[in-house]
Amino acid sequence: MKLERKRIHTGRVINLDADTVRFPDGSTGELEIIRHPGAAAVVPFASDPRGDDPIVLLIQQYRYATNGTLIEIPAGRLNPGEDPRVCAQRELLEEAGVKAARVERLTTIWTTPGFTDERIHLFWAADLTADKHAREPDEFIEVVQKPLSEALELIRSGVISDAKTALALLFVAGFVLAH
Repeated sequence: MKLERKRIHTGRVINLDADTVRFPDGSTGELEIIRHPGAAAVVPFASDPRGDDPIVLLIQQYRYATNGTLIEIPAGRLNPGEDPRVCAQRELLEEAGVKAARVERLTTIWTTPGFTDERIHLFWAADLTADKHAREPDEFIEVVQKPLSEALELIRSGVISDAKTALALLFVAGFVLAH
């Protein structure tokens, strides 16, 4: 239970708080918590998701924190009051340059609950049509198409190491397309 909150930093992407909390055993302590508005991410299918080895659109994106590029699914931060599905559609257009006639919810995940309240809402999308991307100035992205089986192998081999991407691809393969 929160007893007190002190804002340490207010940033463009995150805020940092130092919370004094009461733990389940009655003791108290201080925890640093990164506050994040949440995000949405989407697995876009460039071919019929129910077909043999459907094609997914992935993005290879430069990530300063990793000192290189990661293979990811399109994703982005929620705007204040924004519906996660709308955010997923917006990010799909901004990063991959496609619109989806169908966007379905997968699940919602906590990214790293040990130090942040960030949650990512995961979706899958189909019936894509090409449009113009609208990337932000700090986004350096290349769109790549992969058969789902190859994307799953990239997870197994460690090439896809982004957690939201790995979980979303495994979730869609195991729970959506397996039925």
